[in-house]
This record gives sequence, C-alpha cells and structure tokens, in this order.
Amino acid sequence: MLHNKIYQNFILEILKTFFVILFGLSVIALTVRAVNFLDLIIENGYPVSTYFKYSTLNLVGIAPKFIPFSFLLALTIFIIKHLQNSEFLILWTTGVKKIHLVNVFFFTSILTLLLYLFFSTILAPLSLNKSRLLLQQEEYNSILPTLRAQQFNDSFKGLVFFVDKKNDSELSNIFLQDNNNNFSNLSSNISKSSSTNIIAKKGIVKDKQLILLNGQIISSSKNDFENELIKFEQLNINLSNISTRTIKNPKLQETSTLQLFKCILEKKISNPNCNAKEEIITILNRRLVLPFYIPIIALISSLLLFISKKRFFNKNIIFIYSFFLLIFIELTVRHTGINSYLFYIFIMLPIILILLLYFFMIYSFSKENKYK
Repeated sequence: MLHNKIYQNFILEILKTFFVILFGLSVIALTVRAVNFLDLIIENGYPVSTYFKYSTLNLVGIAPKFIPFSFLLALTIFIIKHLQNSEFLILWTTGVKKIHLVNVFFFTSILTLLLYLFFSTILAPLSLNKSRLLLQQEEYNSILPTLRAQQFNDSFKGLVFFVDKKNDSELSNIFLQDNNNNFSNLSSNISKSSSTNIIAKKGIVKDKQLILLNGQIISSSKNDFENELIKFEQLNINLSNISTRTIKNPKLQETSTLQLFKCILEKKISNPNCNAKEEIITILNRRLVLPFYIPIIALISSLLLFISKKRFFNKNIIFIYSFFLLIFIELTVRHTGINSYLFYIFIMLPIILILLLYFFMIYSFSKENKYK
C-alpha cells in the first residue's frame, strides 16, 4: 500500500511538471504566432475581438506539437532530481525493483499518449476548424486599418488601394483599382467593363463607407481599347460587399479525423480536399501513430536508472537519444504519405522499440541484482 501511494505521488509529480512545461511552451509559441495573426487587424480589417478569439482557439491547436518534448523534459527532470537527492536509493533498500519504477514511468507515458490522442484527433482539429469558421462568420470592421500612406494595398479580393496621405479617417490623393467588378454599377456598360479605376483628391472612411471628393472614374473595356471617363464631385462607395483575401475554408489540418478517414476510404472523390491523399495520410499518422512513440521516450529515459560508468549511459547522452528520436519522428512523419516504406517503418517501429527496450531492461536489471 505504501509503495502504491509513492507511485501515485510520482505519477502526479511527473504530470504536474509536464503540464507546466507544456503550457509554457505553448504560450511562447502562440505569442510568436500571434504577431503574424496581427495581420487579421492590420491587413484584413478584422476587429480586435476576432483576433483574440482566433488566437485563443489556435492555442489548442499548437499544444499537441509540444506534448512529446514536454514529457521528455518532465520525466528527465524528475529522474535526475530524485537520483541526485538519493530518494530512489531508499526505494532500492526497501526491496523495490527498478523495473517497477520503469513500469510507473511507462504507465505515465500511456496517460500522456491518451492525452495526445484526445488533443490530436478531437480537440485540436475542432478548435482549429472553429477558428477558421470564425473568419467566415465575422466580417471585417473597416478598411481604414489596412490603408497605409504611400503603399499599395491588395488585402481585398480584386481591389487595389493607394493613398498618398492618411490623417485618421481622412485620405488624400486616392487611387482605387477594381479588377473584380465590385463596382460595376459605376460603369454604364456593365457587360464590357473589365476594370474600373477611381482617382480622387480627398476621401473619408466611415465604417464600411468610402466617401470620395473631386475625382473621376475610368472604366476600361474588355474587347477594345475604349475607356469611359466620368467625373464626380462626390462619390459614396459601399464597401460592405467586398471580401478579404483571408483563407476562410478549413485546411486539411483543420478537418476532423473522421472526415479524413472518409477521404481515404472514398473511391469517388466528391470533396476537393480529398484529392491530396498523400497529405491526408501524413496528417493521420501525425494524429494517430506519432503518440505511440511517447512510451519509447519513457523507456529511453529509464536508462538513467542504470548504474554504469559507460558513456552511452551518461545522462546527457540518454537525453540526446530521446531528442534525436523526436527529430527522427518529425522528419519521417512528413514523408509517410509519399513513401510506402517509410509508412510501414513509422507504424511498426514503436512496437519493435518498446518490446526491445523493455526486455533489455528486464535482463539488465536482473543482472544488476545478481552482482549486488
């Protein structure tokens, strides 16, 4: 009973350290990515509330990528800390076998594996999908944040903006080019108009309204070189119908695991995303197979329990084993969709390594006990 209580405390301590490291790494990564997400406000005119919602949803998508490395750090810190404090020595003297402690580490890795599976197969795709749907449902707030003085702006589909000067909501020397017939109603010949250029001396932005003063509209024809010129003193343009260039359709990484399986099993492809079957296989391997490498990390870290003067059992070298394993996993999983040999190796390797490492430890620990 006492040993069970100690094992439970060990598991809780490892998991506590693991969650702290995972949260810290995820927040750091999100902070870096959040700088890129600022384009939602600056380039696409979305409100600040949409930016924060989108960033928060992406935190869940980022976290699974750091689970194996966080577990490696947590378990290594735990083992080295208790070895340095000679706490494990007390357990050995009370009759606890080292393989029992390896079993505790292995059990903790299974819990981490299940957490990874939950995140990667359900929570992360759902969260990322919701973040993409958020961009579909939310409309841009105003074009004003996207406009910068003396810079061309093409943040909106088919539109190019240029302003010479900008003072709050007031603009000077404005050029606007429409290549998508967003303003086709400004031309008298809608069928022939291929592009519309608007030049104005001054302008005012009010939410999704652009008020232009003292300018002209130049409409060019598709089939000939005739241009239509219309001068105006004031022109009110409604910008509520224009859309940003932000990708609004869910990517494969943001698609549910069930839907990806349907893509693989589907003979007649109706979903355009299902065309990239190689990429789908890679994503499924990352979500479903990669977590099974976590118990291998636990077994490699357990090598720290060996009493040996050999260099390959040095604590730094043992950490490097696991670190190189993580690099190998990351490099291999990316090519499993295009190389069938790597695909089978990636799937079979966790089973082989777990069995080899576990039986190696049973054998080595039994030899240690004989020489005591």
